[in-house]
Amino acid sequence: MATFDDNWQSKRPTISERIKFIFKNELLSDVKFVVPASLNESESRKSQKSIPAHKFVLAISSPVFFAMFYGEMAETAGTVQLPDCDYESLLELFRYLYCDDVKLSGSNVMQVLYLAKKYMVLSLADKCTEYLRKHLEASNVFSVLPQAQKFEDKDLESRCWEVIESHTEEALTSDEFLTVERSVVESVVKRGILKVKEVDLFKAVDRWATKELERQGKTPVRKIKRKILGEEIVKAIRFSLIPEKEFASVVLDCDILSETEICDMIKHYNDVDLKSPLAFVHSPRTLHRCCRFAKITNKDHILCGYYDRTDALKLTVNKPVRLHGVQHFSSAVENFIVSLEVKDAITGFSLAQKSGSYFSVKDDTHTFYGFDVKFDNPVCLEINRTYEIISNIEGPESLWFGEGGEKSVDSQEILFSFSNSAASGGETNLSSGQFPSFLFSTM
Repeated sequence: MATFDDNWQSKRPTISERIKFIFKNELLSDVKFVVPASLNESESRKSQKSIPAHKFVLAISSPVFFAMFYGEMAETAGTVQLPDCDYESLLELFRYLYCDDVKLSGSNVMQVLYLAKKYMVLSLADKCTEYLRKHLEASNVFSVLPQAQKFEDKDLESRCWEVIESHTEEALTSDEFLTVERSVVESVVKRGILKVKEVDLFKAVDRWATKELERQGKTPVRKIKRKILGEEIVKAIRFSLIPEKEFASVVLDCDILSETEICDMIKHYNDVDLKSPLAFVHSPRTLHRCCRFAKITNKDHILCGYYDRTDALKLTVNKPVRLHGVQHFSSAVENFIVSLEVKDAITGFSLAQKSGSYFSVKDDTHTFYGFDVKFDNPVCLEINRTYEIISNIEGPESLWFGEGGEKSVDSQEILFSFSNSAASGGETNLSSGQFPSFLFSTM
């Protein structure tokens, strides 16, 4: 039996110091947790380790532990087996309960988050989520995304998709991508925005399918590999964006497409009329703009002043889209202070806000000056739901404004419908004023 100084209490004057002292200490321990030393070992070779604990300390911090040790069906055994976690992760959970501290790392944070959720230690779960946000990068995003989806952390999930969209090529070459569920692969290939060559996306999907076949002990032949992928994934790959030479040298050798699909692609490359359209999506994976004005006007004697002015407009969409931001008119070479908000027009609930200082630039495709205000996280617009775009603008007078505003605009097969907002105190309405374009991606 371990020996302890009889005066250990007097040397630690505060309750927090005394609780810290008995962390992973057999002194006064009344329960022992037995866990695998590592979850990475095979079942046949797994070694186990134990952690002494104190029911009272665990119970005052976790309603699950309270029910386990003091509920109507309380656990009376002196040993608790936990095969679903490893030693390092459980130790960090206990460190937090005993010491109000936790040592998170890339190797343990996902397991600690799992335990924090399992035992309803919500403050620890928040710390894990914050750690993931700060350390999220392309190399680990596909290990974080499934957990964010599992625990329904919408903010973290949205951040994961931002990383995937911005650093697609690096994310797809990570080892973690090969371990994700098929549903995640499908979500990736269906994204409207990805920064990767389509042929490299196809290579990543093919590697995933090959790995999945290995896990199932099957031979990677055409019919089986295509069945593993499923039609949704195959049809979402934009083969028409792949140059003909790469299609011949990469895609054909993977034996995923049918003979009919290959023939159609050959006809496509050679501008031969097809009996029916290609079965694959063919629009580029880029950010799109929905432009609502038929005419952009520059009149020196009609100036749109931006001195603490509010411009607003309502919109609906007929298909789900992700709204990334809103373009604003401005004057040449000037700064503007803007606060942009998207609200649910019915409930008034704020869905996204973005404030900052913006510098006027020349529009790429038109003659006017303007600037884009982009949200930190894109807003998911639902079908036939009305949203309100509200922008408070401070700055010099604008020489440009829109005229001939369309009530409905079809962009990338998405129908945007606009209507007046009572919140608009400026010149903006359905037919004229602000908001020349809306930045969006398909879902």
